[in-house]
Amino acid sequence: MMLGRYPWLRDVSRSARLLGFMVVLLCGVYPAALWIIGQMIFPFQANGSLLRGPDGASVGSLLIAQAFSHEEYFQPRPSAAAYDAAASASSTLAPSNYLLRDRVARTLGPIVRYRSGPKQGQLVGPDIERWFQADRYDGKPYIVAQWAAAHNGLARAWVAADPSHARFVNGWAKMRAEVVGRWINDNPGTPRPEAPDLAVVFFDTFSKENPGRFPAAVTRRDSGAKPVTEIQLVNDGADIQSIFFDMWRHEHAEADLEAVPADMVMASGSGLDPHITLAAAEYQLARVASAWARKTARTPAQVQREIDELLQAKARAPLGGLVGEPLVNVLEVNLTLRARYGPPAP
Repeated sequence: MMLGRYPWLRDVSRSARLLGFMVVLLCGVYPAALWIIGQMIFPFQANGSLLRGPDGASVGSLLIAQAFSHEEYFQPRPSAAAYDAAASASSTLAPSNYLLRDRVARTLGPIVRYRSGPKQGQLVGPDIERWFQADRYDGKPYIVAQWAAAHNGLARAWVAADPSHARFVNGWAKMRAEVVGRWINDNPGTPRPEAPDLAVVFFDTFSKENPGRFPAAVTRRDSGAKPVTEIQLVNDGADIQSIFFDMWRHEHAEADLEAVPADMVMASGSGLDPHITLAAAEYQLARVASAWARKTARTPAQVQREIDELLQAKARAPLGGLVGEPLVNVLEVNLTLRARYGPPAP
């Protein structure tokens, strides 16, 4: 009687029953079926391809890259997302952007080696340090002043830095204030200068007063305390090798350097690529083998041979080797090294 009196209720009833059926099917039965199939046939993949350490705790996924800080480990590709899966992204820097050139040069500095000559196979980093330490006035600006002029955007970040964000070395904030004061006196038309106005003149003054030195942010951990970041004046180390490699290269264009695999200096589209090419792994092999040899008190040649065999066994090309370059999963290889040689040196 009710349906005859209100014919539209028939359509509503049918729609409600169809909706309920589809909700049960698509939101219950279908996901449950996929979950059961995944757990029975592909449990490893269905649970995120997680790898576990010696204690059984999850240490990461085969699908997501992560950073490694110890010399005993292979390094993944650079990441524009800082290996944060929640911030997956590429750098989006154009080839003409000097920031891209600077980032690539900073990556190359500590790792590139001589290809020929009396120093064949040796790192160029120590020569960059010696070149920087020998900085003397020769009629042109000091090295740090040249760097500030060529990388004004990076220099501005230093000048604009808030001293409250770190503990500065004695005299750092005072020296910066003095430079600002002199600049204001020399430029009365700009009583409140901006960082772009001060960057070059600040580092020009700094380099004259501190030749062969650069202000680097150094993080150290006090006993039982949180990490402390402070500015120190350095003349060696990874900062010098990376920041000034591009300038050193311009002055030593005749140096014959090894070609570095592209994936060691270029970030992937996601910033989370867990693989590197076998060529990139082989390029890092000498460093990794030397570090493990020191830890295990064995000869580098013997350890290098063992790790190379491991890389060859772990390398896989896409589609069963039909296309592309052989790839190595960084996390998988590093966990295998840890299992074979023990934890890295602290």
